[in-house]
Amino acid sequence: PRAPAPGHGAGLSRRPPGMARQGSGAMLASGGLGFPPQNLARVVVWEWLNEHGRWRPYSAAVCHHIENVLKEDARGSVVLGQVDVQLAPYVIDLQSMHQFRQDTGTMRPVRRNFYDPSSAPGKGIVWEWENDNNSWTPYDMDICITIQNAYEKQHPWLDLSSLGFCYLIYFSSMSQMNRQTQRKRRLRRRMDLAYPLTMGSIPKSQSWPVGASTGTPCSCPQCLLVNSTRAASNAILASQRRKLYPGAVRQSSTFAGGTLWPAGTGPPAVVAGGAAKGEGLRVAGAGFAPGQGVPSAALPGLNNLNRPGTQRGAGLGARATVPPGVPALPVKNLNGTGPVHPALAGMTGILMCAAGLPVCLTRAPKPILHPPPVSKSDIKPVPGVNGICRKTKKKQLKKSKTPEDVVRRYIQKVKNPPDEDCTICMERLVTSSGYEGVLSPRGIKPELVGKLGKCGHMYHLLCLLAMYNNGNKDGSLQCPTCKAIYGEKTGTQPPGKMEFHLIPHSLPGYTDSKTIRIVYDIPTGIQGPEHPNPGKKFTARGFPRHCYLPDNEKGRKVLKLLIVAWDRRLIFTIGTSNTTGESDTVVWNEIHHKTEFGSNLTGHGYPDPNYLDNVLAELLAQGVSEATLKD
Repeated sequence: PRAPAPGHGAGLSRRPPGMARQGSGAMLASGGLGFPPQNLARVVVWEWLNEHGRWRPYSAAVCHHIENVLKEDARGSVVLGQVDVQLAPYVIDLQSMHQFRQDTGTMRPVRRNFYDPSSAPGKGIVWEWENDNNSWTPYDMDICITIQNAYEKQHPWLDLSSLGFCYLIYFSSMSQMNRQTQRKRRLRRRMDLAYPLTMGSIPKSQSWPVGASTGTPCSCPQCLLVNSTRAASNAILASQRRKLYPGAVRQSSTFAGGTLWPAGTGPPAVVAGGAAKGEGLRVAGAGFAPGQGVPSAALPGLNNLNRPGTQRGAGLGARATVPPGVPALPVKNLNGTGPVHPALAGMTGILMCAAGLPVCLTRAPKPILHPPPVSKSDIKPVPGVNGICRKTKKKQLKKSKTPEDVVRRYIQKVKNPPDEDCTICMERLVTSSGYEGVLSPRGIKPELVGKLGKCGHMYHLLCLLAMYNNGNKDGSLQCPTCKAIYGEKTGTQPPGKMEFHLIPHSLPGYTDSKTIRIVYDIPTGIQGPEHPNPGKKFTARGFPRHCYLPDNEKGRKVLKLLIVAWDRRLIFTIGTSNTTGESDTVVWNEIHHKTEFGSNLTGHGYPDPNYLDNVLAELLAQGVSEATLKD
């Protein structure tokens, strides 16, 4: 059932599922969490920016580790694998405030955020939702704090719309429900280590490299990698200075208490003067003429990774100017085609930047979204599929049976219901429906209980009626427990066009097959009565959208079922984009498509041997099965 929209007050215009009789739900006001006053203690949460533009928190243990490193060296590097083995490929460069993945070269911004000590992170409380892999994913920290606040105030439900998410949280059933699709997921509240507490300002940046370390340095592979590249950076920097200003600069060791290499061997060389074409890392000389004074910005040391002039793809003809005495060694680029481990190249890049040396990193590989150009004469119809185009228009509301008749059609009355919860209103089946007094249907009493014919799950008839009235009113019902569909389910896809044809190119993993290309095109328009905000304009970003299937027996079967799903308006819906957070826009409707033609960098491409089976299962969940093709 639909909960009240944000801004309607703390009360309910009608009772939602859950403990509606016991208290009001929580409505959220827009706005950030802000920072506590400077003279108060603050909880520190380190966060990284994902591909959807959302800041995701590190665990409390990782944040404690980062804070400990920060106290020692505000410009150093944090090896995350030392505290969490699942984060072994990741290193944070505190100077540039970026997370670096050593095996792929991917860099993401990180930030140091602050929250009130009495909030969820200060108490070590983590809220998580169950993902499709049956594992648990923590919420973003601001959402976690909001959920915990509502939980502590004993609100029965929480609406996350004002935070950009179309979800309702029900504390009685510990579940999260998508307001548009009605899909439910479990959530849980877990106690963990409290996040670190800090007082005062952020530690001031120190000169890099920093101070001495007493005792023996850590000998794990990652620390050796970090320390060796840092020492190599120092050696190159000192060599540059000695060349320009003889006797003016003394080279300092990374570790005052000892060295990582036997005497006389010197640090390993990390830069290549004669690297082959396409190598991923180049280090250039300082560029000062002999006798010149050193400008104040000669060795910048700060934020080189953010400078467009230094972080760019390495030119094919570029060659490094290597100081005398430093051996040349080819450095492997970040896509894994050279002779040296990519972690060495990546870490060298970060640490060379920190040392103030210009560095060029190869760009991360770009996804191949589209095939090579295809002439019209090479585009053919898909064998065994009628036509090349399908169009949908505005929904024509059919004069069908009343909602009461639809509900009665699919249920059998239960005279003696068991003493268990109705999972729609969360009241006991032996008591009246939670919608008593809210709906006034003809001939349906609030205590009546029905059992769905195919799956056998039981609900109050009044609750099923409320669920039907809140949906698409297309004459079908879907069991909220097992998702079994009764009747023919249709969606709320806006008007548009679907084209499909064959192109003479092969997908990765299907080299013996041509490719089916599907083109969806939906224009902007006005929302209808079945949409979240009737009469309001909706946007349609990224259209036309191109999708790809292999031209084999199973690929053609998927295409036929996608055509049925399109005709039933199930491919797209209008809601809030998970990528941009934009509301009232056209979004995918839980039937995954492959939009990346020649690679799989985003997860939406090939090769993916399980994709066809997975999408068949998703179509089946929408009531589109092979039996549909035989009708």
